[in-house]
Amino acid sequence: MEPGIDRAVARIWVITLLLILALLVNVTYVQGFQAQGLRDDPLNARQFEDRFKVDRGPIVAGGERLAWSEQVGGDRFQRRYKDGAAFAPVTGYFSVFSQTGLEESGNHFLDGTDPRLATTNLVDKLIGKHVPGGTVVSTIDPDAQRAAYEALQSSGARRGAAVVLDARTGAILVLASTPSYDPNEVSTLDREKATKAFARLGDQPRKPLLDKAAYEVFPPGSTFKTVVAAAALRSGTGEDTRVKAGRSYKPPGAGQAINNDAGDIGGSCDLPRIPLIEAYAQSCNTTFAYMGAQKPGNDAVKAQADRFGFGERIEFADGLKSAPSSFPATDQPSLSALGSIGQGSTVASPLQMAMVAAAVLNDGEVMRPRLVDRLRAPDGATVDRISPRRMSRALTGDQAKQMRDMMEAVVERGTGKSLRGTSILGGKTGTADVEGASYNDRWFIGFGPRSDPRYAVAVMTEASGYGIESGPLAARIVDALGG
Repeated sequence: MEPGIDRAVARIWVITLLLILALLVNVTYVQGFQAQGLRDDPLNARQFEDRFKVDRGPIVAGGERLAWSEQVGGDRFQRRYKDGAAFAPVTGYFSVFSQTGLEESGNHFLDGTDPRLATTNLVDKLIGKHVPGGTVVSTIDPDAQRAAYEALQSSGARRGAAVVLDARTGAILVLASTPSYDPNEVSTLDREKATKAFARLGDQPRKPLLDKAAYEVFPPGSTFKTVVAAAALRSGTGEDTRVKAGRSYKPPGAGQAINNDAGDIGGSCDLPRIPLIEAYAQSCNTTFAYMGAQKPGNDAVKAQADRFGFGERIEFADGLKSAPSSFPATDQPSLSALGSIGQGSTVASPLQMAMVAAAVLNDGEVMRPRLVDRLRAPDGATVDRISPRRMSRALTGDQAKQMRDMMEAVVERGTGKSLRGTSILGGKTGTADVEGASYNDRWFIGFGPRSDPRYAVAVMTEASGYGIESGPLAARIVDALGG
């Protein structure tokens, strides 16, 4: 063979080997590093065909299984839920179409495809070895969660939500919502039954599939005065500083005045100036409308709301983000005044308002709320522990102490005095009218138990008239935590 032909054949062999090597590298990359992305691609129909062939790990809390898989014949597994309606905001569902809640957040850990579960990660991926599903351990207190759900249900409210946070760590101990649904109904293996269940639930006007504790916002009413009072403290006002009050206040440029509640006529709110702690305890609309409109003003209140977490979609588990709460940034004093008493454009989720109370209790530090405590491998070993994380500082330690004094005054002698003698040490009541609706939203945020206040609670109930108070419901929930 001539030398020229030898060189040509050699080049062809080299090119062929390089192409084979490139192919092997590409296959390795796709199987080892892109497999999860391809598996999750919405165009990949196999992910829905195979999803019930996996023995998913359990979701647990307080030593109880809240969700687990049972083999139902052949190679298929059915997802089961304990006290489904009570824990639906926590577990979510796992259906033929999708998943929500911790089923979504911990999806790859539960189905065994999370790399943290692979003993020899790359080798396992290359050979297609299935790793058993792990366990997601939630921060939820099961007894308190049941107590919250039962309290909301028995209250007669058309809609309701409750959140309890460990103020020091951000751990979510309660995340309750009504009306709710049973995840067992939508997690069936029967596609037709699942479709009918989703259609029925989706047609209901009060949206039982939507977690109202984290994913829906409501006008917070006078509980938002906590944010305004915090802004005043940061601007140099003290709890005993005498501030503007009076029976009526008309913001600059407003078409009509803002008045105090009819029940306070002749009370301390009617006086021209009173201490801030009394204005807060008695929930004087005129005081906080003035603060929002003029001093410290919209910029200060907006900045303070942002320090507490307003404006953010707050992530409380991997991939789970709350609906954003908001206070209007505006140069119109009338809008700022209305927003500062928790009406108008101001809206908040119960989770966000629980974070406000938690920051006050935690010396001004805002902790990121978290629904997961740790992740465990099938053998029980802890693979990952979710540590507490600080989000921001909303107040100094001294300002937080003054804010706690004011919240305690609400319970001792103010609008929350019906809670004297209960497990609630301090708090703030609130009622918000809903434009065009025959019902209103009743709020309570606060902290307890009295012996060792460490839990921050927010309760929202929605109903007609004024018969339902959210404060007593908050006390029942804190009692269930051992308060």
